Amino acid sequence: MTRQTMPKAPAAPAAKNQQERRRRKQQAARSFLVAAAAGVFALGAAAPTPAAAGTAGPEGGDARISTAFSLPGAKVYPEGIAADPRTRTVYVGSYADGTIYRARPGRAAAEVFLPSGTDGRRTANGLRVDARGRLWVTDSTTGVAVYDTATGTRLAHFEVAAGSTARFVNDLTLTPDGTAYLTDSIRGVIYRVTPRQLAAGSGVLTEAYDLTPALRPRPAGTFSLNGITSDRTGRYLLAVDMTAGDLYRVDLRTGAVRRVTLTGGDLKAADGLDLSPDGTLRVAHNTTNTLTRWRLGADGTRARLTRTITDPSLQIPTTLARVPGRVLVVRSQFDRGGPMNPGSGTPTTFTVASVRGL
Repeated sequence: MTRQTMPKAPAAPAAKNQQERRRRKQQAARSFLVAAAAGVFALGAAAPTPAAAGTAGPEGGDARISTAFSLPGAKVYPEGIAADPRTRTVYVGSYADGTIYRARPGRAAAEVFLPSGTDGRRTANGLRVDARGRLWVTDSTTGVAVYDTATGTRLAHFEVAAGSTARFVNDLTLTPDGTAYLTDSIRGVIYRVTPRQLAAGSGVLTEAYDLTPALRPRPAGTFSLNGITSDRTGRYLLAVDMTAGDLYRVDLRTGAVRRVTLTGGDLKAADGLDLSPDGTLRVAHNTTNTLTRWRLGADGTRARLTRTITDPSLQIPTTLARVPGRVLVVRSQFDRGGPMNPGSGTPTTFTVASVRGL
């Protein structure tokens, strides 16, 4: 970089200088993250699909893919999704600018719930609604915030420690005791927010588990951990390494980390995870336009591929949420002027897909 000599300007107040430094730091971090995202998506696009393509899986039947609702905006590039089972309201986050959309039951179009930049939020990746109806939203550049779904008020926020190396706070899951666990796609760690920390309202994200020693080596500039989910009893976490295609089990009692044995396929380009109480694991593979269904063993150490759906109409699926009778899948269109190809492509209307038969 060439350094330029600039004319001196009058000294600004300390508060203004601090705000400007923070803005520049966030902008630099965001530029790095977009580059990293482009790198990992390109890598994922070159990887083989996780199983034979097609809408008919080993268990037979045809999948039905339609549109659940649309999202307003020309460059939304949605990433995360969460459903509130109490109200049947669905929330979707924009990776491009951090806007949070709300889709009410029976509506064909979502509405803006939290505008871009609310509380300094610049991206929105993982979303979850907890048992008390609070909406958790990760911002890949900073950490996670918790909102009141009735008023939109921010109730709490937690950030990665200042001075930490490059990070990408990605997805999150909530265990039955109310603890949140979040993946960092660059650092290879899982953060934790306990109910006691939540009650305090703010703080530094605690590094609960470092999976780096267990992860396979990966090319520089690519992601590792992405989607994360947990079993209904709170015994373990499952986190996916999207570059290597591996699934990891973290024992919440002992802290032991082990690679899950996968039969019938792998989890390359895997993004969002959803684990049903009956042990069915559903996965969105972004660059391959694929959804897979797995049968998880009783102890979470083994998983068998039972269904694969590959369809270009999924438009780079990032995350998914299970609702009664169907699965809602985010169509990110990241390859149309988004983080996969920032300088090319024109997206169509942004929508969330409804998939039956997964």
